[in-house]
Amino acid sequence: MKLVILSAVAALCLGVAPASAEMEVSLYSGWQTAPHSRASGDHPDGGSYNALIGWEGRSFEAPPYYGVRGTWWRDEKLGFGLEFTHAKVYAPDSEKEAIGFNRMEFTDGINLITVNAYRRWQNQWRDITPYVGGGIGLSIPHVDVESAGGEKTFGYQVTGPAVRLLAGVNYDLSERFAVFGEYQFTYSNNEADLEGGGSLETEIKTNALNFGVTLKF
Repeated sequence: MKLVILSAVAALCLGVAPASAEMEVSLYSGWQTAPHSRASGDHPDGGSYNALIGWEGRSFEAPPYYGVRGTWWRDEKLGFGLEFTHAKVYAPDSEKEAIGFNRMEFTDGINLITVNAYRRWQNQWRDITPYVGGGIGLSIPHVDVESAGGEKTFGYQVTGPAVRLLAGVNYDLSERFAVFGEYQFTYSNNEADLEGGGSLETEIKTNALNFGVTLKF
C-alpha cells in the first residue's frame, strides 16, 4: 500500500504540467506526539469499553515517523499537492490492559494521505521562504489490536477522514535542492473493525516538528 501511495506522489510531480510550473518532491521526518483521546467500542470477547488513552508517539523507534509529499507550484504564491504521512501511536500498557486489551496500537502506522493547498511568500528573507498549507484526505492505519481473550486484528483499514495543517520555512541550498523545517498538525477520525466482531473508534490528533529535504524539477 505504501508503495502505491509513494508512486502516486511521484506521478504528481512527473505528470503533465505547464512548462513554467515548479514541481517539488519533499521527504521529512521529525518528532511526532499525540495528545490524549478517547477510545471506545465493542470487545470481540463481549461487552464494551470507553476510556481516555494517553497515546505515545515514539517517533524514532522502528518503524520511524516520516512523510513524503509532491507539490505543484502554479506560480510564486499558490501550490497544490499530495502528501503521505506515516505517523504512529501506542496505548500505554496500564491503560490498554485496564480496558481488556493486550495490544492497542497503530504503529505501521496512522497512515494519512491528503490533497493539499499551499500559500508561500517566496524569498521573503533572501533565500528563506515561509509557507502555510492544509489538506483533507483519508486515514488508512495499520490496526494492531489484541484482546485479552486472544482475538487479533492485524492489517490495513480505511477508517475515516483526515485533516492536515502546517506552517514552516524553506531554505534554498541551490536551484535543485532545499531544506525545510515546519510544524504540522493532523486529525483523523478512525472507526476500525476488530476480528471477532469487535470495534474501535478513536480520534487521533498528532503534533509534529518536521525537518526535511526538497528536490525541485
